[in-house]
Amino acid sequence: MENQVEREMSAEELDARKEEMRKFYEDSIPYLEAQCKHEEFLAKIAEARYKRMHYDIQFAMMMQGPQEEQEGDENDAPVPQAEPAKGRKLKRE
Repeated sequence: MENQVEREMSAEELDARKEEMRKFYEDSIPYLEAQCKHEEFLAKIAEARYKRMHYDIQFAMMMQGPQEEQEGDENDAPVPQAEPAKGRKLKRE
């Protein structure tokens, strides 16, 4: 339970703690810079892959040419529209 109770730090202890934190963050900067570079390169690679795939798809569509209607193909046949159901009419007197 003693660990859970926060105690007041003296000014010297607080300054020492701040200095420890500053040193920790300064020591971490080279690693963070390397990670940032790594992430930037990954993003560039992903963007290049996307562009290449997009161009490949456009090229394939261009080489395919315009789509022609195929006669007798069941999948492309127009589906007849069903007539709306006629309800019963009420008698008028």
